[in-house]
This record gives sequence, C-alpha cells and structure tokens, in this order.
Amino acid sequence: MNKFVKLSAVLALATAISAPAFAAPETYVIDSTHTFPRFSYSHFGLSKQLSRFDKTSGTIVLDKEAKTGSVDIVIDTKSVDTGFEVFNGHIQGADFLDTATYPTATFKSTKVVFKGDAPTEVQGDLTIKGVTKPVTLTVTSFVAMPHPMLQKDAIGANATTVIKRTDFNAGKYAPNVGDDVTIDIAVEAIKQ
Repeated sequence: MNKFVKLSAVLALATAISAPAFAAPETYVIDSTHTFPRFSYSHFGLSKQLSRFDKTSGTIVLDKEAKTGSVDIVIDTKSVDTGFEVFNGHIQGADFLDTATYPTATFKSTKVVFKGDAPTEVQGDLTIKGVTKPVTLTVTSFVAMPHPMLQKDAIGANATTVIKRTDFNAGKYAPNVGDDVTIDIAVEAIKQ
C-alpha cells in the first residue's frame, strides 16, 4: 500500500507539472508620462483645433487567454492643454468642462472586444460634467511587449471615438464651433 501511495503522489506531481498553465488576468497601471487623451474639433470651419489633457491615471486589466479585459481611466480635466493659457482657462469654464465643479472625466469599460490576440474595441461609459454616455473606442493599434527600459511587461495602444459636446452639456457656440469632437488616446501601461 505504501508503494501505491508514493506512486500516486509521483504521478499527481508529474501531472501537475506537465499540465498547461492557465493565464490569469494581468493588471497594468497607466504610465501617465506616455498617456495623453487628445481631442479635436472644427473651429468655425476655419481649422481643426487639437488639444490634450496632460494628467491621466487608471488601470487596464487583460486576460489574454480568456480574451477579456477592463479599462478604468480618470482624466484630470484641469490639465487641459490647448497650447495657449487663455484658452485653457476658457475650456475649463462653466460653458465647457466646468472643472471647478467637475475636475475629472472618467471612462469605465463594459466590454473589451478581441480579434485574435488583440483588442479591437472597448465599449464603456464616458462621464464628462457629471453626464454619462455609452461610447465605443476603436483600437487602431495594440502592442504587448517587455518595456525595454523598465524591464517589465507593458502594453501600448491608440484608440479613437467621436462624441457630441452637446450630449455632455458643453455645447456653447455649437454648431459654429463643431459639436462633433474626435477623441484620440495614446496609452501606455506597465504590468504590476
């Protein structure tokens, strides 16, 4: 009987060692020095204006085997950067972002859609000025690789969507200043 117990233990250990490992969800923290949500809109039809937010935080969780994930982003709306200080203050005002009342905008995913091994879209809820609307971010590029300087696993992506300012109570001067706003986000995140 003792030989049988030892043989069973050896077989169980061999099976455990040779069994395929199942990937678990991996959490990545936003690299705020390389993550910048940008937004653009038509300015009286004269030009396309491009601005960005300089402070973004959050997490991305990916389960590569299950092809699932989640995205939770917080944008500091007071960090808006138009390239001109007067316009920064203008966009932070009550007619637009009202950063005194709503200092952040958020995006929380409800679903991450994969094609093969890469996410192709992220569906979720965007909240600006206390108003939450569903949006879909189209992922135009995605890379998962070891970060060459930090020696940690990292992910990077670019994604885009179009919203209407009027949907978020930020529609002053529409339609002369374009109601449609294109949001592009360049994101990098480091595995924890």
